[in-house]
Amino acid sequence: MHDQLEFAEVTFSLPVDYDHKATAFRPMSAAAPHMRAFHLAWLSLFWCYFSTFSAPPLLPIIRDALDLTSTDVANAGIASVSGTIFARLAMGPACDLLGPRISSAVFSLLTAPAVFAASAVSSAPGLVLLRFLAGVSLANFVANQYWMSSMFAPGVVGLANGVSSGWANVGSGAAQILMPLIYSLIVRLGVDSTLAWRAAFFVPATMQVMTAIAVLFLGQDLPDGDLAELQYLKGKPKEGPWQIVCRGLKNYRGWVLALTYGFCYGVELTMENIVAEYFYDRFDLGIQAAGIVAASFGLMNLISRPSGGLLSDVMAGRFGMRGRLWGLWAVQSLAGVFCVLFGWASSLRTSVTALVCFSLFVQAASGLTYGVVPFVSRRSLGVISGMTGSGGATGAVVTQLLFFSGAAGRYSTETGISLMGGTMLLCTLPVMLLYFPRWGGMFCGPSSDDFATDEDYYLPLK
Repeated sequence: MHDQLEFAEVTFSLPVDYDHKATAFRPMSAAAPHMRAFHLAWLSLFWCYFSTFSAPPLLPIIRDALDLTSTDVANAGIASVSGTIFARLAMGPACDLLGPRISSAVFSLLTAPAVFAASAVSSAPGLVLLRFLAGVSLANFVANQYWMSSMFAPGVVGLANGVSSGWANVGSGAAQILMPLIYSLIVRLGVDSTLAWRAAFFVPATMQVMTAIAVLFLGQDLPDGDLAELQYLKGKPKEGPWQIVCRGLKNYRGWVLALTYGFCYGVELTMENIVAEYFYDRFDLGIQAAGIVAASFGLMNLISRPSGGLLSDVMAGRFGMRGRLWGLWAVQSLAGVFCVLFGWASSLRTSVTALVCFSLFVQAASGLTYGVVPFVSRRSLGVISGMTGSGGATGAVVTQLLFFSGAAGRYSTETGISLMGGTMLLCTLPVMLLYFPRWGGMFCGPSSDDFATDEDYYLPLK
């Protein structure tokens, strides 16, 4: 019975390789299982981003209602990305063991109550705690990338990862625009302004729950079925949880990518927390105008991160792994330059122009990073994805503590932004250390060792 199920003929709507991974990416299709997983993954993560960053565009109102200090606001921003550091580390092994479908749905459902509870917050410590818990939902990013890497073949996996995470990241920009509009609409309906901002949080919380349920009941982990079912058919996995985790942790490439990702995606998270308030305070914009300007940063994910994934695949098609690595280094370095220029800009027009350019490159760098991640370790893909994603969250905490918290009060916000850009330039250099025996690195070709096989890049540097 098991053998018959295991080798049953399966047909797919998309062309597939020998692993049944799709060799084509068609985002306008919803065909099961590949494109259905894509749409479920990005929609679920979209609302996690929206929920996590639903507070910043309303901060000018919230800080008056709760009598928040600048330190309270900074602490809440740091808390929103701190929660996801360890959550992303946990999500990686969870995906390896349980599959991305269950892992994603569980994290979304467990963190949604914190977003609902934001409507009842009454103090600065309460806001910090709730933003911390809501930020845990961003661990779904790891499940998103794991899911795409499990569904799409190497030739299109960079594009699939980039579009899925890029469209999802638009949730942070959408929150910048929609939360002030939702607040204004509620006020126009006759609700007092002191209650309207609280009621606005019910929208993202409800959508987060609904998309989590859809993931749980409509998706599947792999092209051939759910992970638990396939493990049952094929017998127990050869390696236990601890072996899978250790294999990932011993791979130095995962640590390098975690560092560099911390200073592209981590910087992006930091900007999501500060940019609306920055334009509101520095250029005296209204709350809706500041939200719209700030939203341009997050909304660029619609094209920038997918462009990074596409560039990674194109460069790989022409130059192999060397192309992916050079593309990552060049794009992230340009992002650092534009970050410095954004901090230096003194007029509204120049600031907006620099912000758009910066967002294009920093988000494309994130897409390029996850064009490399699927090739680091097939057996510990979840662990490597979790390490890299957690590095992004750690970078956000570090940059906010160094440049924008109360302890960094000696810096103006614009100076902190420029210093953050300089740090990006330095922390992108370790990309040059990445080397894959079978495919080479930025400066070296593949190993001449006749025994260099797929297994070599699963192991630590020898």
